[in-house]
Amino acid sequence: MGTLDFLKMQGTGNDFVFFDAREHKLPHLSKLAGELCDRRFGVGADQMLLLERSSKADFRMRIFNADGSEVEQCGNGIRCLARYVWTRGLSKKKVLSVETGAGIARLQRAGSLVEVEMGEPVLDGERIPTRARGRVVNRPLKVEDREFRVTCVSMGNPHCVIFGKSNGVDLVEQYGPLLERHPFFPKRTNVEFVDVKRPNRLQVGVWERGAGRTLSCGTGACATVVAGVLNGKTSRDCEIVLPGGTLRVRWDARSNRVYMTGPAEEVFAGRIPLSPLSRASCPPKRSRVRSASRRIEV
Repeated sequence: MGTLDFLKMQGTGNDFVFFDAREHKLPHLSKLAGELCDRRFGVGADQMLLLERSSKADFRMRIFNADGSEVEQCGNGIRCLARYVWTRGLSKKKVLSVETGAGIARLQRAGSLVEVEMGEPVLDGERIPTRARGRVVNRPLKVEDREFRVTCVSMGNPHCVIFGKSNGVDLVEQYGPLLERHPFFPKRTNVEFVDVKRPNRLQVGVWERGAGRTLSCGTGACATVVAGVLNGKTSRDCEIVLPGGTLRVRWDARSNRVYMTGPAEEVFAGRIPLSPLSRASCPPKRSRVRSASRRIEV
């Protein structure tokens, strides 16, 4: 049986099992993502990330949620991909182009951080998609016993942004999964709960479509700033404080494009059997994991 080398990577706490798949195709991607992202029986991650060859850009990114669903874009993931490319000398370009399910993204170094041009936000309700036509800004939406005022934005994937304080209720855990699968969102949605500390500093809790509560969401941070501007609550250049760290997001008025800057780090490297593990038939096999300074058995 062959093996596959992987990296564990993270951007502001949003973590990934990363594969360089330029030279080989991985089997059963949805199943593999579900098993490897499991935090008890697998490696543990929010999503699985693939680096592939592209005919349209320098590289292609594919990303799968912990539930096995493939998604269009991931702001934290694409920064991790860029870090991998640059640290291994796979490209010497100052501006890196990456094909995603949401189009071509462009990235460049910003000191020790990575800046991503995330493209133009989609504001039409049918294209996000939602069940509404036109813009969805501060629209009332009933969820069980509570009514929220929602603003919807797509940054290549759908987002539902809600402003206000929790009043002691954990909105992310209680209402995140209900909003994700609300009938108003035909392809489900990511959800951001936002507390505006200052017009340029926002505290955000995230429920990600297909992954659940996460420490960060890059596209969600971008959608939050767009929604804040549409509601007259924020400036166009903001610090987004997430449980896993801080991102800077800028919505440029002239170009209409959104730019996100943040960190990306490698956590450890490892090796797994080529055939996906199957919890249903047997317990996980022991795998050898290596870090920069030591080898350990898990």
